Amino acid sequence: MKNYTITVNGNVYDVTVEEGGSGASAPVAAAPKAAPKAAAAPAKAAAPAGGAGSVKLEAKAAGKVFSVEASVGQTVKRGDTVVILEVMKMETPVVAEADGTIASIDVAKGDSVEVGTVLATMN
Repeated sequence: MKNYTITVNGNVYDVTVEEGGSGASAPVAAAPKAAPKAAAAPAKAAAPAGGAGSVKLEAKAAGKVFSVEASVGQTVKRGDTVVILEVMKMETPVVAEADGTIASIDVAKGDSVEVGTVLATMN
């Protein structure tokens, strides 16, 4: 099973997709949640710090970095948007999985990313 966060018309949904051997995936559950708050002002991405933080925020889908919403040193709460990816022409927020401080931003606007690419790290 894979979990994705999807934004449709401004509504954010957590979707769990079951991986089957038949080659087709079907949505298992979709539950709306409150849209995460964006950072006050987008900041420039820092140069990759080689995974400076202990918590890695990774891309869950291949796409392109639409915007970087957090900056190194910024304190974030669980659910705050750190990076927004454009996946299949949809803006998909990558959110902080826990409260913490951004240790590194490892991508910049316009970068192409694959599944598992480290986008940022946190402490």
